[in-house]
Amino acid sequence: MSLDLPRIKALCFDVDGTLSDTDDLYTQKISPFFPRFLFKNPDYTARRLIMWVEAPGNALLGLADTLGIDDEMIAVINWLSTHRRQSSKKFLLVPGVDEMLRQLHGRYPMSVVSARDEGGTMAFLEQYNLLKYFDAVITGLSAPHTKPYPDPILLAAKKMNIAPENCLMIGDTTVDIRAGKSAGAQTAGVLCGFGEESELQKMGADIILKDTTELLKILDFTGN
Repeated sequence: MSLDLPRIKALCFDVDGTLSDTDDLYTQKISPFFPRFLFKNPDYTARRLIMWVEAPGNALLGLADTLGIDDEMIAVINWLSTHRRQSSKKFLLVPGVDEMLRQLHGRYPMSVVSARDEGGTMAFLEQYNLLKYFDAVITGLSAPHTKPYPDPILLAAKKMNIAPENCLMIGDTTVDIRAGKSAGAQTAGVLCGFGEESELQKMGADIILKDTTELLKILDFTGN
């Protein structure tokens, strides 16, 4: 796995599990309910469960990807995006993401490409004052089809005035990788969210990062 760095002219970021973190306090509370004789890593299992509850769209899209029922599941996701009642719960930020975006801002055009609805996506970005970093915000209903179809990335590329093949899609699930590859973009999988390394590798991620902030090292940017 490797990136063609000179080809990267713009960045597209997923939200849940990529920019937005899960609630570790809830994870700590429910972890004891997963017995170690059944679960090798109860904390990890609890974390994934919390993330699935907080962002059911990602869980359903991942399931669709596994079962090969994209069209049917995407119809469900689109319905959820339109009708789901928004939670008043505050979002959490993956540690270091704000500083990473600050350093990348101005060097690359950047977009959010999320399967969340507009309300949830904007609430997260506004909570952490991140909107200033992005040239485009693409949500679950911005394009005719959401991820894993390429439509959202193609739309983001158009809004950034960058060819899709010159974009890097950064996300934590096979859905993000599939969408990026279908759009002709390069892809980076991150392990701070929903996805497993083996899953992301199998889907053909060009690179896999421990967390989103490692992108700074990969792009060899020091801020000087």
